[in-house]
Amino acid sequence: MASQTKQLALSILFFGCLSFILAIIAELKKPALGTPIPGKEFVTCKFPMDPSVALGALSALSVLISSALGLLAIYFPYKGKSVPKNSLLDGITMKVFFVTAILFTLTGAGATIYNTIIEGLAHVRNVHGDLEYACPTAKTGLFGGAAFLNLDACIFWLVCQMLVGNIREDYFEHTEEDEVKGDYLDIGVNY
Repeated sequence: MASQTKQLALSILFFGCLSFILAIIAELKKPALGTPIPGKEFVTCKFPMDPSVALGALSALSVLISSALGLLAIYFPYKGKSVPKNSLLDGITMKVFFVTAILFTLTGAGATIYNTIIEGLAHVRNVHGDLEYACPTAKTGLFGGAAFLNLDACIFWLVCQMLVGNIREDYFEHTEEDEVKGDYLDIGVNY
């Protein structure tokens, strides 16, 4: 059986890659335009059946699950031992990767949700007063761009988990040495 660290890392990777794949498929399946059906004073847009709205929603949900697992992996007390929260984010490297992971998560999930909503609204609000309306769907490329942001978020959460592993080792090694040797202030140096 895999250790807790590996299980969390595999879960983060699974949901991050799932989010990427779903958003890419949503991009590939999304039609660029609907078919305008002219009426007397309006145009009704008919769109082919496509799974892009459902895939976009599932992609956004997957990246949020991946990120929640990333946060859990950082603050999870492995083997019942937890590191104080202020010690976890002491180093500049950890802070940079942590903030970047959050930014990628917010922008990736936000772009996925935004594009999903725009695509869904295009299907629902399909009657337009402009007789020249071409029936466009959501902008092409947004699902694909969001897919790569979601994958980046997953990778940054995994890097954060690796950095936290190093921080945990250093913290517990340091505290165990303190218990065995006593405080560093008590150690005298003879020249």
